[in-house]
Amino acid sequence: MSTVEIPAGLKELLQGYTVEVLRRKPPNLVEFAVQHFTCILENQRKDQLAKKSSAKPARKGVTFETNSDETNKEDEEEEEEARDTVKVTTSKVNRRVSVCAEPYNPDDDEDDDTEPRIVHPKTDEQRRRLQDACKDILLFKTLDQEQFSEVLDAMFEVLVKPQEHIIDQGDDGDNFYVIEKGVYDIFVQKDGVNVCVGKYDNKGSFGELALMYNTPRAATIVATQEGALWGLDRATFHRLIVKNNAKKRRMYEAFIESVPLLKCLELTERMKIVDVLGMRAFRDGDCIITQGEKAECFFIVESGEVKIMIKSKTKAGQQDNAEVEVARCSRGQYFGELALVTNKPRAASVYAVGETKCLVIDIRAFERLLGPCMDILKRNISQYEDQLVAIFGTSDHLKH
Repeated sequence: MSTVEIPAGLKELLQGYTVEVLRRKPPNLVEFAVQHFTCILENQRKDQLAKKSSAKPARKGVTFETNSDETNKEDEEEEEEARDTVKVTTSKVNRRVSVCAEPYNPDDDEDDDTEPRIVHPKTDEQRRRLQDACKDILLFKTLDQEQFSEVLDAMFEVLVKPQEHIIDQGDDGDNFYVIEKGVYDIFVQKDGVNVCVGKYDNKGSFGELALMYNTPRAATIVATQEGALWGLDRATFHRLIVKNNAKKRRMYEAFIESVPLLKCLELTERMKIVDVLGMRAFRDGDCIITQGEKAECFFIVESGEVKIMIKSKTKAGQQDNAEVEVARCSRGQYFGELALVTNKPRAASVYAVGETKCLVIDIRAFERLLGPCMDILKRNISQYEDQLVAIFGTSDHLKH
């Protein structure tokens, strides 16, 4: 039987189309496909024109600044022409397909050390504040020290005022943002009405999905008070974060597909899970989460084992109130979801048994990406209650 060879780029092309279909839910898939791929074709033609007018080949899917004002002017004219073409080809839909809807394939983006790096000068005090704001950003966890330093060099400070719109739903993605301080409301348009679906409170990050998948902004972010953000431009984000995530995707994609909890997700949803994963390594006896703490993350065991321990609430303060082991989790199993589902403090402590690696999803990504799994997670609460009744005679440990 002859082997069928899949053409290079076909997978990424279809994945990009699938993401757009799931996001927009077009009534006519065929008509939408024509519009989507016409947009991609026009962008490819634009790239070819850019290559002919420049001695240096341009990278696919990314527009970089050059030092020549004349070149910038020509690029702007070509970009405007491409935008006009897209408007004509997509006039049948309510909103034109974004120019940045062309799937970005990191594997096609060859390393080029001659590409000028974007550097925004910072004082020592600014860099210290920036490093502090970025230390818990999962997207940066898989970068090596040199890459992380390059990201910090490229980031720029953004001071915001109350009621200022940082990003607007439907706009093209330009920057990724890390929060240094301030409170920001998250609005999503439902049935023509803006609904506040959450907020960022003095920490976190946003804006990565539009850059990762080259889709329009999925929400509007509005500052409720004076605040400070750090922005990272789209080109640098693609070159460092997206490309690094592509390597991580190849590493973890098969593993994520084997996790029973995530089997209810579509392929594109699992891809997004992989993109926001962080990895943490623990030694034997390390405490991963502590009973009573505020919940920040959800964990999946990649390798090794963890044990879940609980102190009895009925013996709180007593000397003989030792921790009791209630369960163990091994490869592919998860923990830490209970506090995120119930919005309560951690109901148990978790310790590494031997050398252990866990994949980590922060609370914002958990709420945003694991919605389809929520019914399964809630059903598990009754199983936990049964376990606690068998051990302690009560399930009050889940109630705070």
